[in-house]
Amino acid sequence: MADKAGLISLRNVTRHFTSGERDVHALENLSLEIQLGEFVAVMGPSGCGKSTLMHLLAGLDSPTSGEIFVDGLALHAADDAALTDYRRHRLGVVFQFFNLLPTMSVIENVAFPLLLQGVSYAASEERARELLHRVGMQERATHFVHQLSGGEQQRTAIARALVHRPSLLIADEPTGNLDSQSADKVMQVLSSVGSDKLATLIVVTHSEEVARAASRRITMRDGKIVT
Repeated sequence: MADKAGLISLRNVTRHFTSGERDVHALENLSLEIQLGEFVAVMGPSGCGKSTLMHLLAGLDSPTSGEIFVDGLALHAADDAALTDYRRHRLGVVFQFFNLLPTMSVIENVAFPLLLQGVSYAASEERARELLHRVGMQERATHFVHQLSGGEQQRTAIARALVHRPSLLIADEPTGNLDSQSADKVMQVLSSVGSDKLATLIVVTHSEEVARAASRRITMRDGKIVT
C-alpha cells in the first residue's frame, strides 16, 4: 500500500508553476518508492527537478497532482499543522552551507531542536552528546562555529539533523563546500546513517563519490526519472 509505514512513495506526481510569463513543468508524472533505511543519491543537471522533489518531500511545497506518502503521512493532503509537526519531529535536513547558529556552542547547536520541542536541557544535552560521539565531534562539543573547519561544521549539522530521531534525512549537496578530506569524513558519517538504518537518507548531489556510497542512484532529467 502507498501509505505503508517506513515507505516513501510518490505516485504520478506532477508539479507545474508559473515563473513570470513562463510555465515551468518541474516534475512530470513522477513515480518512486524508497524503502525504510535506504541511502538514495539523486543526481541530474540543474533544472532537472531535484530541488522541486526535495521541497515536496520536505513538505515545503505541494504537488499540482499526484500523491506523496512519507512513513504513513499523506503529504499531498496534509494541512499546515500536520506539515509543521512532520518537519519538526519526523524530518531532518542537512544543507550545503551548514546553517549553524554562531552564538551557540557545538553541543548547544545540536541540542537546540529538542529544546524547541520542550525537551529538558539535561535530556537534550545527553542526546546531543550521543550524536556528537557518533559523528566524531565529541572533543569539539564546547567549541563555537568560528573555531570549526567546514567538515566539522557539516558533521555538527548532521548530528543536529538526527537529534530528534527523524524517519527521513534529506541532505542537499552536503559535500559541495568541502575539500576532499573533509568530504570523505562527512560521507563516512552519512553512510553509517544508511547502513545502521538510523533514517532513510536521500542525498541530492553532483558528486560521483557521494553517489557511489549510496545504495541506489536516481538520475533525473526534465522532471522525470531516467535511471
